[in-house]
Amino acid sequence: MTKELTGKVAIVTGGAAGIGRGTVERFLAEGARVVIADVDEEAGNALAADGGSDAAFKATDVGDPEQVRALVGFAVDTFGGVHIMFNNAGIGGARHLHLLDDDLADFHRVMDINLLGVMVGTREVARHMATNGGGSIINITSIGGMQPGRGPWTYHASKAAVIMFSQSAAIDLGEHAIRVNCIAPGNIETTILGRQIAPDASEEEREEVMRGVRAFLIDRQPIKRQGAPSDIAEAAVYFASDRSGFVTGTVLPVDGGLVAGPAGGAAGGILDEIKKRAKAST
Repeated sequence: MTKELTGKVAIVTGGAAGIGRGTVERFLAEGARVVIADVDEEAGNALAADGGSDAAFKATDVGDPEQVRALVGFAVDTFGGVHIMFNNAGIGGARHLHLLDDDLADFHRVMDINLLGVMVGTREVARHMATNGGGSIINITSIGGMQPGRGPWTYHASKAAVIMFSQSAAIDLGEHAIRVNCIAPGNIETTILGRQIAPDASEEEREEVMRGVRAFLIDRQPIKRQGAPSDIAEAAVYFASDRSGFVTGTVLPVDGGLVAGPAGGAAGGILDEIKKRAKAST
C-alpha cells in the first residue's frame, strides 16, 4: 500500500457492509482514520474494532438530518476534522416492472436515504471543510441514475437527482477547495439487489435467483467478470486522494463498461429477466 490517505479523516456512510465496508477497509489500508456510519450497530462496531484506534463507529440513519449533523460533529470531535466524506448509504426500494403497478409507497423513505442523506451529508461536511482547508466529497449514484429504464421508479429518480445535486454542489463549493464527485456502480456483488428482487424468498432461493441475474448482467458487460465492492473502493481512493485534486463535478461509472455500450442491449431485457427469475423463486 502507498498510504495515500495518511493524515486524512474520512466518514463512510453505510459503512458496515457491501461497498461501504470495502471502502472502509481500503481507506484504513491507505492510512486514513475512518468513522463508520450505519444503522447496523453490531456490524459497525465489529468493523470499527477490527480497525483499531484508526476507526470509530457512529450509529446513523442518514434519512434523519439531525443524525447526519451529529455524525459530522462526532468525526470532528473524535479525530480532529474531516477531509473525506463518502456518502454511500442507500436502499433499493420496491421493484415494479410497470409504473401503473407502483403505488409509490416507498417514495419518501427511498428519497430520504438516497437523496436527502446525500444532500445533508454534503452540506454538513462542507460547512466544516469550508473553514478547514477544503476536502473531497464522494457521492454514490448508480448507472440506474444515468440511463432510463423501467423498474424501481423511485430508486432511479433518486440516483439521477444525486448526480444533478452533486454537480451543482461542485460548482458552488469549488471556491472553498471542496471537490464533489460521483461514483456510479453497475453490477457490484452486494445483497441489496437480491433483497429487491426476491424479498420473500429464503436465502438459498435468493442466491439461486441472483446467480442467474448476475450471469445475465455479465453477459451484457464488455468486461466479462463480476464487479466487487473493492472495485468501487479503488475509485473512492482516487477521488479521496490528492491525485484527483483538479477533478470535480464528475460521474465515474464503475460498471464493466455497461453504460458505454451493453452487449446485446440489456437496458430493456434485464427487468424482464429479473421478473422471470423472481417468479421462479416463489
